Amino acid sequence: MPIPRSLDSTPWQLIVALLAGLMMPLAHAPFAISPLAILSLAALFILWTRVTVRRALLLGYVYGAGMFGAGVSWVFVSIYGHGGVPLLLSVVLTVMFVLFLALFPAVVGAACAALVRGAPPQVFAYILILAPAALWVLGEWVRGWLLTGFPWLVTGYSQIDTPLSGLAPLLGVYGVSLAVGLSAATLSLLSWPHLRRQRPALIMMAIVAATWALGMVAGSYQWGEASGDPVRVSLVQGNISQDVKWLPAIRELTLERYVTMTRQQPDSQLIVWPETAIPAYYHEARPFLDWMHANLVPEGGAILTGLIYKEPGSGAYYNTVLGLGSTEQFYHKHHLVPFTEYLPLKGVLGSLIDVMDVPMSDFSAGAVTQRPLAVAGQHIGVSICFEDAFGEEGIRQLPEATLLVNVSNDAWFDRSAAPQQHLQMARMRALETARPLLRATNTGMTAIIDARGRLQQVAPQFAEAVLSGEIQPRQGATPYVIMGNYPAVTGAGLMLALVVVLRRRGRTQSPADSPSC
Repeated sequence: MPIPRSLDSTPWQLIVALLAGLMMPLAHAPFAISPLAILSLAALFILWTRVTVRRALLLGYVYGAGMFGAGVSWVFVSIYGHGGVPLLLSVVLTVMFVLFLALFPAVVGAACAALVRGAPPQVFAYILILAPAALWVLGEWVRGWLLTGFPWLVTGYSQIDTPLSGLAPLLGVYGVSLAVGLSAATLSLLSWPHLRRQRPALIMMAIVAATWALGMVAGSYQWGEASGDPVRVSLVQGNISQDVKWLPAIRELTLERYVTMTRQQPDSQLIVWPETAIPAYYHEARPFLDWMHANLVPEGGAILTGLIYKEPGSGAYYNTVLGLGSTEQFYHKHHLVPFTEYLPLKGVLGSLIDVMDVPMSDFSAGAVTQRPLAVAGQHIGVSICFEDAFGEEGIRQLPEATLLVNVSNDAWFDRSAAPQQHLQMARMRALETARPLLRATNTGMTAIIDARGRLQQVAPQFAEAVLSGEIQPRQGATPYVIMGNYPAVTGAGLMLALVVVLRRRGRTQSPADSPSC
């Protein structure tokens, strides 16, 4: 089957793959041009389904280099700007990171081309749609857990403000990705004029249309129910520069700022300070915490604050959220960030920590079985920074949790796209679980998010700010809370199995019975 003339040369294939990859981050925050996600994948799928396996591997790699090079190269800001790594080494590390991530779409492309090439004509349209969509989602899912996972720029996040977002409480972000993949693959049929009006193509178009309709219907459904009365909350954004945050001389000024801003919210029942808002060990801050409990904690309410907890015996230390209320309760961060909170392969890479000037970069991981914090009359599911990128981990505290809190310090990334991408992912967590989510950050993006993933308030970046408002705690469980990623991943796996079955059955038909391709 001939490739369109505009794509029939190797340079054009590479250029189209690169441009399509550069297009994908524009579908995500802060640009949020959601249709570009479908167009980007459609262009990629057209290429993959018309070339050899080796060529698809290369095109997928070029696409991934464009996508991740434009979308997550902000890691350079944290490595060079705040990690103390020399410029040349920072560039090398950033390029290596991008090129590693590009391997995922490369492998997906090769697998897609292998399934499409030689597919029987009578099932070709089915395979053109099912194979690339299923493989794309499975590739994203693997990227979300392999080597601790990096689920940034998962396609489903780009649809947080479209009808497809209604699928999130049912299937999670990977279910939304699957719908985007099917939509893109169906759109790619336009490049095969003789397939557009064939029955397989019409069936798949009807399925995609039904998927969008299901998203619209599910998006209007009210999952769960209210749990008790609304709660008055305040989120404090101290705007402490990352360059001075850990200096002992700045500690008193930092605490005074948080105290002053908190005292301006006398009616709040729940007050949330950001990740490591108290830049000290728990035992060092003990006198200040006692003072807070006596003078600052609302009566019958609570303050949540980030700090570092060091175990007296072992010396292990944790990135922690402390709940100050009628009692003290702790949440220790479980999913740590490689190279900034712990060093993988320490025996091999130990010298790297001497190059990177990252304070407290050898944390211990908290237990996976931690339960919500019972403070201010609520059960609060807590996550710290990067943890809210993993929906399957957040639901471990549900349905017990009545609201979600994420504390973060995105000052590491300055004015890059990272803080807004991070906020977009937090919105998806609220939508998946049908819980309001409070996000308190050091320099932005601090936000109050309702149980439908909608932004109620957002603080400006790099400014001292307090967000105050009422949120309605909720109870109950969405299908995603109950089943996690299993339905979406299993669905993609079954689609691949169907592709294999269709290929085999198609080959057993007599050539005389097979339609001409």
